[in-house]
Amino acid sequence: MSADGGRLRGLCADYLGQYLGKIRFCVDRLDERQTWVRSGPGRNSVGNLMLHLCGNLSQWVLSGLGGEKDTRQRALEFAADGGADRAELIERLAAVVGRCRGVIAALDDAALAAPRKIQDRETDGLGALLHAVEHMSYHTGQIVFAAKQALGPDGGIDFYPHLNAVPTTRPTGARRPPRAARARSVKAGTAASGRRRGRR
Repeated sequence: MSADGGRLRGLCADYLGQYLGKIRFCVDRLDERQTWVRSGPGRNSVGNLMLHLCGNLSQWVLSGLGGEKDTRQRALEFAADGGADRAELIERLAAVVGRCRGVIAALDDAALAAPRKIQDRETDGLGALLHAVEHMSYHTGQIVFAAKQALGPDGGIDFYPHLNAVPTTRPTGARRPPRAARARSVKAGTAASGRRRGRR
């Protein structure tokens, strides 16, 4: 395994773990109704999205990259309207992500370059891996958004609180203009103000 290939594997496995953590954080704050409610016709609930992630990761990583038998039934992921509580959904997704990270850790350069056919799409190992990471990122964002909508501003979902503080000091690298330039600016402003008053 090349150094770049090893770093890529590590980053992909780490991202899957991060997305799982965000989903778990959000779903832990929802009740059962909020987990399975659909916002409208043709929309998916948080529960549907979690089942969908389990199916997609199983098909693209466990089967497509790991060689397991593909038993996915994609339509059922979106047809479900309950049947599993929040704890079961989280446990199921966590188990799939854990197994996927194991498969990723075992990939070598040859496996990443090998041709694959998944969902009737021609790709290679790297393409399949990046698809799985991108796909989970996309639906993680949807789940976070749905949870924020359900819980409102007091739901406590904020993954970047350290970026919310209003800066109280000048940003690094920002410089005040020279004193002479500031003086000219003040004089120009005073003159302009006087002219405006004279035209009233």
